[in-house]
Amino acid sequence: MNVAAVQIPAAESVEANVERAVSRVRAAAEKGAELVVLPEMWNVGYFAFDAYEAAAEPVDGPTATRLSELAAELGIHLHGGSIVERDGGDLYNTSLLFDPAGDRIATYRKVHLFGYESEESAILTPGEDVVAADTELGTVGLTTCYDLRFPELYRQLVDEGVEMLLVTSAWPNARADHWHLFTRTRAVESQVFLVAANLTGTNRGVSLAGQSVVVDPWGTQRANAGNGPHTAHAEVDIETVSEVRSEFPALHDRRFDGSYSLRADE
Repeated sequence: MNVAAVQIPAAESVEANVERAVSRVRAAAEKGAELVVLPEMWNVGYFAFDAYEAAAEPVDGPTATRLSELAAELGIHLHGGSIVERDGGDLYNTSLLFDPAGDRIATYRKVHLFGYESEESAILTPGEDVVAADTELGTVGLTTCYDLRFPELYRQLVDEGVEMLLVTSAWPNARADHWHLFTRTRAVESQVFLVAANLTGTNRGVSLAGQSVVVDPWGTQRANAGNGPHTAHAEVDIETVSEVRSEFPALHDRRFDGSYSLRADE
């Protein structure tokens, strides 16, 4: 199957951002993409913290509805990146996954909120659930940006049977080396494919890294969008996951679980 990580900048206008994203998703589908992933907070701009409140919407709001209709129109699986979700008095960084019928089949609220040089953790409420979804393309797991620094989340996704990780991100250029390190590491240690879409351009004075990637279970980059508004396309055979796990059974050799302690008996 063909997968695509769409890399776009985030402008000040939500409407302009939505139209840009729709156009780029269409282009990816025209090139054969069966799964398309968008970046984090692409419709408002991750670093536009003062705009979060006004841009917040429910999971069945206008942005989600547009993405649902687009997935159904194109007949693709669409990971809608993330939006600012409003639920009662709380705001969340929420990712939405739609199937080819336009049905929302997974909703993930970002668990690890960023605080370093960011107001995200002060404005938003962290999610509490690990989210995996069984799809026609395989079992996928949803994570967001800063989550990449927390391997325990990915171990839980492995235990849920995940074969492909979908990562939406607004990773800054200042730490681009970490982006490449963590995307490859999470794929290798979990022995999965990883599709990661990152913002590009500049948002509120912060340069975004771009470099959206598709990584295979051996840690090899199958595609890299580089800088600028590009899309990373790659052919993925999900059967490769079981083949790699059989050939190199590292996950089978795991010892640290609920019944195993690293502390010596006293």
